[in-house]
Formats: sequence, C-alpha cells, structure tokens
Amino acid sequence: MSQCEGGDICFGASGSVTSLLDGVQTRIATGFPSLGAAEDGSGAAGPHDIAVRGDDVFVLIGLGADPAVRDAGTIPAPSGDFGTIVRLVGDGTWETVVDIAAYETASNPDAGALDSNPYAMLATADGFVVADAGGNDLLGVDASNAITTLAVFPDIMVDAPAFLGMPDGSQIPYQSVPTNVIAGPDGLLYVSELTGFPFPMGAANVYSVAAGADPAVLLDGFTNISDIAVEADGTIWVLEIAANSLLDPAPAGALTKVNPDGTREVVLSEGLIMPTGLAIGPDNLLYIANCGVCPGGGHVLSLSTAEPEPPATGDYSVTPLIGALSAAFGLILVIGGGLIIRRRRILA
Repeated sequence: MSQCEGGDICFGASGSVTSLLDGVQTRIATGFPSLGAAEDGSGAAGPHDIAVRGDDVFVLIGLGADPAVRDAGTIPAPSGDFGTIVRLVGDGTWETVVDIAAYETASNPDAGALDSNPYAMLATADGFVVADAGGNDLLGVDASNAITTLAVFPDIMVDAPAFLGMPDGSQIPYQSVPTNVIAGPDGLLYVSELTGFPFPMGAANVYSVAAGADPAVLLDGFTNISDIAVEADGTIWVLEIAANSLLDPAPAGALTKVNPDGTREVVLSEGLIMPTGLAIGPDNLLYIANCGVCPGGGHVLSLSTAEPEPPATGDYSVTPLIGALSAAFGLILVIGGGLIIRRRRILA
C-alpha cells in the first residue's frame, strides 16, 4: 500500500527489522510506516532505531514533520505509529509503548515550529532516553512511560550563505538536530548533532549531558555527525555523514577516532558515502551502515578498532558485511540506516 501527497512524498508500509544470526538473514518484523520521496524513496523517515532490554525489542519510528500530519486522516494505517516507540510482540506485530511526537505537540521544548523526528534512543534499566532530531531536544521516558525534557539544543546564528542573496553580514539560524544518544563511561549521556541548514563547516558538536544541567560541549569542530560510539577506556568514535558539509555537491563521509587524551585521527574516509550508523561489536570490530540513505544501496562494513590510519592510497581492511542491509555476525539488528549488535550486551 502506498499513498503520495502532492506527488512529492509517498507513504508506504515498507519499514522492517532484519536480524542476522549465524549467517542467516531474517526479517523479524515488517509493515512499519515509512515516508520517502516519490521518485526513489530517498530521504525516508520510518523505523529509525532499535533497542533491546532483556528479551524485548523496541523500535523507534520517526516522522520529520508537525505531528498533526499523522492525525489528519490523509495517510492510511499504520501512520499513527509515526513518532512513537513500539515493542515487538513476537509474531511480527508490535504494540505502542509511548508517543514521543505527542509530547512535541503538548510541550514543544525548544519553543520553535512544531516538528518531531525521533531519531535515536537508549534503553535504560526501566525506560528510555530519546534524541528528537526534529524537536532539537533530549527526552527521558520513565518506567510509567511519562516523558520529561532532559535537554534542549538551541538554534545558533551563522552567516548566511552567499547563494541566498541576502545582504552582506546577514545571519540565519541553524538548528542542532541531535542524531544519537549513548551512555558515556563517566556516567554522562553523550549526544551527537548533525546541525541543520546551512550545515556550516566545523559547527557540529558532541555534547555531554548531566542530570539537571545544560548540555556541555564535549567535542567540537565536526561538520555533520550521524552517529557516535564509545569504548570503555573513553575512546570516542565519531561518524560524519558529510565531513565537508551536506551542501557540498559530493558529500564525503568520515570516521574519526578521538583518543582518551583528546587527540584525533581520521581513520576512514575513502569509500564512506553518506554513512548513517555505527556500532562496536563484542569482537571489538566497528560496524558502519554505509550509504544508509541510498535507496536499495545500503550496506554494512566491518572495521578493526585497532587498525592504524589508512595509507593515502585508501587500501584499508574494510570488509563489506551486509549488501543491501544483509550480513553475518552474531546477531545484528538493522533498521533505517542504523544498527545495533547484540551478543551478551547491546551497543547502539
């Protein structure tokens, strides 16, 4: 089933969750709502992230719009699941756990235009932490599924790009657009940001968030961060969907290793095309969802965390694991350009 609005955006119940176990790929749930460009499905919003708590698998479904659009009656079921966390119930179906987008409508933490796009979540002992890329905030969900605002990432003023034709010295705001939240080894939450238009070079940060405090810049100087991961020793891996700005005609991805002493090295760039997801496996390999926004072209790469910086020739030991999002390793759950890896522990 599909339905298009104005010939530009189409709806389809085409989202799914794929598991990889002992070399066998299985779609364990299908039929999730998705929105994408009419011509090729690009720019899709739908199932964005997954988390596991015990035997329960939770799926975060994005939106990328004013939550009112899902309630207008113009998009068929299961469009009501946009902007929610759902739980898989074991037979390929799911049940709604909490409505993240409704909180945007009711509370609008950043006081901007109503826009919710839940993009990443972290399962806690009895709840969740959710990064809403549309609402520009970090939300907490407790055991009773009550939502609270943990942090807001405000707009920043920046010089207007010349191609906008605005007078010299004009400035426009860009939004933060948080893309992931993980638990740091210091007990703080780490949040990455993409930044919104005009995607200024070097403006994206990784923030640390402590309870009751404003976000603090942990790492700066990145451009468009899509995901982060952290090791127990404090090493932070930063994945950029575009290290040279999404406005560049040929956006180039990059994976940067930030050592515990703060030094940085770009570990991989050649061959990274719009990468969207990053995880560290229990085998200490990095797994990267490459070309995560490419309709039908996404794949997962594996990469040793111990490899030195690649030579200038680009000859580097990167192994493509999942062609069009399929592969073999322990148990890998793949969804919406991101991935988590489960074998005794979960990394998102």
